[in-house]
Amino acid sequence: MPDTMNPGLTLTFGQGNLYPACLIILRHSPVTREKIQEHITNQNTKFHLPEDPKGKKENLNSERPTRVLTETRHSQREDQSLGKTTGLPTTKLAEKRQRTKTLFKKFNEMNWPLDIRPLNKTLVQDNKWKKTDETQEKRRSFLQEFCKKYGGVSRPQSHLFHMVSRIYVEDKHKILYCEVPKAGCSNWKRILMVLNGLAPSTYNISHDAVHYGKHLKKLDGFDLKGIYTRLNTYTKAVFVRDPMERLVSAFRDKFEHPNSYYHPVFGKAIIKKYRPNACEEALNNGSGVQFKEFIHYLLDSHRPVGMDIHWEKVSKLCYPCLINYDFVGKFETLEEDANYFLQLIGAPKELKFPNFKDRHSSDERTNAQVVRQYLKDLTRTERQLIYDFYYLDYLMFNYTTPFL
Repeated sequence: MPDTMNPGLTLTFGQGNLYPACLIILRHSPVTREKIQEHITNQNTKFHLPEDPKGKKENLNSERPTRVLTETRHSQREDQSLGKTTGLPTTKLAEKRQRTKTLFKKFNEMNWPLDIRPLNKTLVQDNKWKKTDETQEKRRSFLQEFCKKYGGVSRPQSHLFHMVSRIYVEDKHKILYCEVPKAGCSNWKRILMVLNGLAPSTYNISHDAVHYGKHLKKLDGFDLKGIYTRLNTYTKAVFVRDPMERLVSAFRDKFEHPNSYYHPVFGKAIIKKYRPNACEEALNNGSGVQFKEFIHYLLDSHRPVGMDIHWEKVSKLCYPCLINYDFVGKFETLEEDANYFLQLIGAPKELKFPNFKDRHSSDERTNAQVVRQYLKDLTRTERQLIYDFYYLDYLMFNYTTPFL
């Protein structure tokens, strides 16, 4: 996909047929900056646990429910220390509130939002990266200017730990990587494991070890000082993908193959609500969800089950206007971007980004042609509403209007 956006696209609010108050992107409409800012900064989302192939939820460290820092909830380390408090329940509650206020005070004293920094290119020794570097600078500048215009300077006091819950930490090379499912995240986690010294090669690491092991650290596992120090000094990377392609890829992966989690949890609920006269077998096992049914679920403001990280918006997974990412990679140029990034951080020369398909290797990769086949059964209105749903991702990362 090219790094260009259709000119003249502005934002207005309208009424969608499938969910209320959807954001419609139209030409020649007035920009509502306050509404865009609200959607950028006010993004507390609850996530479902992913499937565990062995049915053991304790192995789901990589995709556990996120913590939210609020006036009545605390970080893990804080809860551990509070558990040792003695005294009456009212005394304990007062102490917890005081600790939370202290935490907010410390955060208020920090310099937020973090400034974007020039990339350190001293370790790049090959001239072949010139074009890739120019593209990277354009992406960084575009995202920065978008966030300056629409993101405001809001301080994320109410959900700091939630904001960083998708970010993986590699301390040796000082990397922060925000995980975006269906945008090369499995192979990126393999790279992080090799950089951490946990494996000699990316080709030796199984899918289960990547997603269900407890090998990699996440940023929300550190205390406030540890989080802020790493955000301010490490190289922060996010890799994104055309939202429509990512959505179709997620559907194919989770609903077109046997799956012990997504079929019984999501499939059964989707079939029950959106398939008239569903047969008993489909209601019992949740298999055979149709793409149109999945889209009805996605666009329903009263979903029978919540959102999932595999089709959640990048703006809600990685908070690009509150965390200033140093590197913005795209799935469409994944290997080139990833290998340039490895040069930037001084990775071993022999380490290259793997190009193998993580699962369902015999399936054709999801591309624009495949996406068109899935969208042909949808109405124009439904396609427009999908675009509206992901409008912020399309704007932030400068993707063109697709398939409408």
